[in-house]
Amino acid sequence: MAFRFRQQPQKTLYLLVGAIYLLLRVPVWVVRNLVPSWRPRPKWSLGRTVFLELVNAATALLLETSLPAPESLEKLAASADKTGFVWVEPAPHLVLGDIQRFAELNGVSSARAGGCWYGPRGSDNSVGQKASPGEKVLYHMHGGGFVMGSASPSFSPSASMFKGLLEHTPQISRIFAVEYRLAAGPPLEIMNPFPAALIDVIAGYRYLVEEVGVDPANIIIGGDSAGGILAYQLARHLTTIDASILPNAGALLLLSPSADSGLRPNPGSMLDNKRSDYVRSWFDARYSVNSLLGSLPADELDKPWLSPGSTVFTDADIRGMFKAFPPTFILAGEAEMSRDCMRVLRDRMQIDMGPDGVTYVEIANAPHDFLGMSILEPERTEALVEIAKWARGLN
Repeated sequence: MAFRFRQQPQKTLYLLVGAIYLLLRVPVWVVRNLVPSWRPRPKWSLGRTVFLELVNAATALLLETSLPAPESLEKLAASADKTGFVWVEPAPHLVLGDIQRFAELNGVSSARAGGCWYGPRGSDNSVGQKASPGEKVLYHMHGGGFVMGSASPSFSPSASMFKGLLEHTPQISRIFAVEYRLAAGPPLEIMNPFPAALIDVIAGYRYLVEEVGVDPANIIIGGDSAGGILAYQLARHLTTIDASILPNAGALLLLSPSADSGLRPNPGSMLDNKRSDYVRSWFDARYSVNSLLGSLPADELDKPWLSPGSTVFTDADIRGMFKAFPPTFILAGEAEMSRDCMRVLRDRMQIDMGPDGVTYVEIANAPHDFLGMSILEPERTEALVEIAKWARGLN
């Protein structure tokens, strides 16, 4: 059970003891990984190895106490000149089909959302200026397991990722990152379960097309980690509604997408890469996936909307689902625990879209969602170069 020590004064005491524990563990991690052959990946430096151990242990501390809360939309709006924030109005008329059914089951409705712009601003320093002809915009969903993270520049993984993408991919003029609702679940009060975040993401896409005037063919839907699944869900939703209402995007960019929300400890990368990834304590806690479900039955975690890379169902069960998807790029880290489910997703997409429709790049020695950490070089730059190469080939 997560957040066992969320109440004061237990929380402060636990964090204090935990901080001391981390300090004592550092020398142990150093000795344990002193020789390259002892490390999860022999090519890793000692500093990187210890850093990733520290991230995993710090995550475990947070899961016993509390997760950092993002800035409120109102606070982001109050400093819009710095954050690039804009409001996104709800779009309940676009919540259709399966998503409408899920929303009714979980008691989720449309709500006002927001997002942050990155890249060039208007002549008056405003953001969200009308799109110029042919301008390509990346529409991005941040990671954080559906329960944390932010589109704001104050969330360093997002800021670092967007900086790298804009520097290496001149085809992308601007980035709009939606600030979708975060989920919460037991032992906390259930809030914003699936599909609350997706409903906000749909509204953000409408905003780009109808208010900013971006041609859908010039939108790249993107997301990292949990945001990668939101990006996939948006692309899939757009294939199920009338294109005359809202056309699909021109491309899809999935960065370490969490392709199997069930997080089953199957043989393969989920076990083999436990030491080489920093999310093992996150996966073990299962807080994020339990928060995502809300009132839905647990087996929804093993179905295509939440887990397109799950092996609980077969390729034949979803044959044809990806036929109308736009050209897709999938980035995976070879050292990720969830690497194998991304390979499954790749194979399923290629069955429907052909090998030319799906570009899959797996970076050796890279852990989960590494584009957001500038310390993880040279893998980060190697991946950004591959993304830029793919973007050059888009129409």
